[in-house]
Amino acid sequence: MDALPIFVLLRQRPCWVIGGGVVAARKASLLLQAGAQVHVIAPALGQEMHRYVHAGQLHWHAMEFDPNTTHSLPRPVLIISATDDEQVSHNATRWAREQNILINTADVTELCDFILPAIVERGPITLAVSTGGRSPILARWIKGMLERCLPQGLGQVAHLLGQMRTRVKTALPTPAARKAFWERLLTPAFIEQAQDNPQQAQAHIEQALKQAHSLMPTGEVWLIGCGPGDPELLTLKAHRLLQQADVLLYDRLVDNRILDMARREAERIYVGKHAGDHALSQEQINALMIQRARAGQKVARLKGGDVYLFGRGGEEAHALAEAAIPFIVVPGLTTAVAVSAAYGIPLTHRDHAQAVTLITGHSRDGGLPYNWGALVQPNHTLVVYMGLKNLPHIRQALLDHGMDPHTPVALIENATRPDNRLLITDLAHCVAVRDQHGLKPPTLIIIGQVVKLHQELNHVQTLQ
Repeated sequence: MDALPIFVLLRQRPCWVIGGGVVAARKASLLLQAGAQVHVIAPALGQEMHRYVHAGQLHWHAMEFDPNTTHSLPRPVLIISATDDEQVSHNATRWAREQNILINTADVTELCDFILPAIVERGPITLAVSTGGRSPILARWIKGMLERCLPQGLGQVAHLLGQMRTRVKTALPTPAARKAFWERLLTPAFIEQAQDNPQQAQAHIEQALKQAHSLMPTGEVWLIGCGPGDPELLTLKAHRLLQQADVLLYDRLVDNRILDMARREAERIYVGKHAGDHALSQEQINALMIQRARAGQKVARLKGGDVYLFGRGGEEAHALAEAAIPFIVVPGLTTAVAVSAAYGIPLTHRDHAQAVTLITGHSRDGGLPYNWGALVQPNHTLVVYMGLKNLPHIRQALLDHGMDPHTPVALIENATRPDNRLLITDLAHCVAVRDQHGLKPPTLIIIGQVVKLHQELNHVQTLQ
């Protein structure tokens, strides 16, 4: 995050605009809409700025900006410089920073202490979009997308909820009860109703309040598969639940960008595990989920990949069921499927593989008690999760049971993440390649003839 997004209350507070042209007039308009006391410093004014002066909406000081001649003006909360004179802009920035006053210089990012975003308004609802000064055009495009998505009547809904806020606070004195009430109330159907018929929506709120005490907050757990890392591969349901969770219990493989999708107030607790380092044991994780749910919280248990594939999701679901804790399971895109699409390696192909087997290269007791002969079959793809450490043993077992040492092997580290690495080798050399390149978990291993298709199909991949 380049800048802290905040909304500043400027009503009746002095602000300066340096410049009298079209751009300066637009900036002055924003300040006037926020209720600021606007002082324009410019030797001459354009037509638009003249209209504000004529209407008595702002104060004009007919002079060039000069630190030595501004002492008679009220000290500003902030300054916007929108002049074509580069020297004036530099002088204004230098002076403002000496005085610890925030300044924005139009279209000159390095002379800005704050950024004016693209704005979407729906009554009291204000959305601000910024690219950190990198591309105002892109910010406007995003604004247009939001304009089309947000109904015009949304401001009316906000007004109604504001009017009812004190009534709800009086009826439901605890924050937990109020939070649960609003979460139950604010459904898409209610929001549509509030736009079309505010009186009916208000009656609906009153009726809901009468029943609120019999609907005290109840906790539950959501076991959410977060996919291999790329946040764009998260399901819509997972994203929606992240916005509602009170607490996040997340694994080591859950990308920080996914955590950032949750509401800021949600508590975040790391419960990740990897070889030799467990933040919490599985039994402690189970107990924590149950404890928080019994306290009335919505618990999002975030797991890399899919919940029920090599992620101990079954164990956690079993613990919740035994404790009579309501829970739901949200599937996630497993890494093998994501890798297949992202790197041009189909798991099955009519000419190369008519079956695929997913195995784990790590077990509770450290052994790998597989029927290796059954895994060494023609026209078959083998995918190994968590197998990097045991790759020498896996390689030798496959060779001992007749797999061709020239069988192609793909090693994919941090699949779909920005720091991903893909190495293509064969069964004979895969351990040497692992060691030579210093691969680290999580690394997925794909073994089979389909790996050869990577060179042909990778150019059409879209998920990296």
